[in-house]
Amino acid sequence: MSKNIHITHRADKSWAVVQAGSNWAMGLYPTQEQAIQVGRPIAQVNQVELVIHDRKNRIRDKDSYGNDPPNIRDTKF
Repeated sequence: MSKNIHITHRADKSWAVVQAGSNWAMGLYPTQEQAIQVGRPIAQVNQVELVIHDRKNRIRDKDSYGNDPPNIRDTKF
C-alpha cells in the first residue's frame, strides 16, 4: 500500500478511515479522534501521509510517515 490514509467526515456524522483512491472505508468511528487512532498506525506502517479532514472535509492537518528528506519541515495548515 503506497496511498495516503484520509480521515473524513460522513453524512451520517461518523468519521471514516479511507485509503486514497478507494470508494470504501477501512472503518467508521463515532469520533474523529477514534478514527485518527486507527488511521495513524496504518499510515506509519505503510510510510504514507495521514491526511485529516474537518467536518466540511477540507484538509485540516497532515502527518507524514514516509521517507521525507531531512531538510523538510512539517508545517500545519
